[in-house]
Amino acid sequence: MVIKQQKKLKQGMLDNVMRQFNYSADLINLNPNIRKILSITNNELVVHFPVKMDNGDVEVFTGYRVQHNNSLGPYKGGLRYHPTVDIDAAKALAMWMTWKTSLAGLPFGGAKGGIQLDPSKYSQAELERITRRFTYALGDNIGPELDIPAPDVNTNPQTMAWILDTYMSTKSPSERSKNMHVVTGKPVGAGGSEGRDRATGYGVFLNIKFWAENKKIDLKDKRYIVQGFGNVGYWTSHFLDQEGAILVGVQDASGSIANTKGMCVEDLFKHTMEHKGAIAGFSGATPIAQSTFFGLDCDICVPAALGNQITADNANDIKAFLIAEGANGPTDVEAEKILLEKGIEIIPDILCNSGGVIGSYFEWLQNRNGEIWQLDEVMEKMHKKLKESFNKVMKTATERELDMRTAAFTIAIERLEQAYIQRGIFP
Repeated sequence: MVIKQQKKLKQGMLDNVMRQFNYSADLINLNPNIRKILSITNNELVVHFPVKMDNGDVEVFTGYRVQHNNSLGPYKGGLRYHPTVDIDAAKALAMWMTWKTSLAGLPFGGAKGGIQLDPSKYSQAELERITRRFTYALGDNIGPELDIPAPDVNTNPQTMAWILDTYMSTKSPSERSKNMHVVTGKPVGAGGSEGRDRATGYGVFLNIKFWAENKKIDLKDKRYIVQGFGNVGYWTSHFLDQEGAILVGVQDASGSIANTKGMCVEDLFKHTMEHKGAIAGFSGATPIAQSTFFGLDCDICVPAALGNQITADNANDIKAFLIAEGANGPTDVEAEKILLEKGIEIIPDILCNSGGVIGSYFEWLQNRNGEIWQLDEVMEKMHKKLKESFNKVMKTATERELDMRTAAFTIAIERLEQAYIQRGIFP
């Protein structure tokens, strides 16, 4: 049953991104030849590699890296460690990355990948060996000017540090320091950037704030729910809390909790740090049924976990007036139709969670140029970049009478179309 659900989820994500792309392409009369190019991926890599476990047994893992498009610059995208990772999931996520980097005006293309595993079943030492072996298996299919991975679901700065060290070890001593920007999202002490840890969540928060300012809505005392309380969910909540918004519900793989009077974000974060990242058992809230989470009474809903979480089955339950997509592809096409008909607005993933890739771009630039920026400088640059993207989307949505997702897609696709028209097709 679980395997069937996972298969449906992954197929649904690829179907979603293609339907979103085709709808927007039709709307702007995209050049049919360019549509053919953007409809497919450039490269799809599947690697199988053996790793010795702590008990001496050897286990064979399957890793993926899909490179969708690099017409605007090197491939860019995260690596996730999750049982749902496969070629279709990676293809869908890689395409979303292409639209995201294009919309943000970055000199990057789109890629995605990961390993099909449940990291909770492995020790830290095993995860290190798995990561290093995966990096070695990818070889020169990644590189600082070719394809730059970053953290995603169940990966973190430590994962990136292992990838960096392994990749650099394959280069000659004189070349190693030139490869510091092969990955982003590294620990600050290993070439990472100040502010990268909070970049995605900060971006989600800023988009909510920009939207609220645009609608002349005060975020103070607005109630919000968050699905997923990892890096993105926590930092989004952290910044919303500072604006006076009230966290009334949280869901993750361990369960769902709610408190109509509000929860202390920092107390919940401390609880997750002491309980392997799980929210279950938090004393500041009451457990609720998983199926009732999206129906909680709130103003803002932040899905910040996996794709295809808001579907036609639960869309009618949603009471929020705004959905801010912290995750990639959390809302399927049928659900979106229902939500828009209900007057619920959606800040789409390729805009809402683009703070992560913008932060990654800043880290890549610093490594490339031998610079170190201070936190306030990074946050200021991120605010400016995100505001530009948000304003572009709102302007396009208003002028063309589109919803925010379609507006964002048209901007992203038109930039790619222009690049192909100007450069032509080789040979």
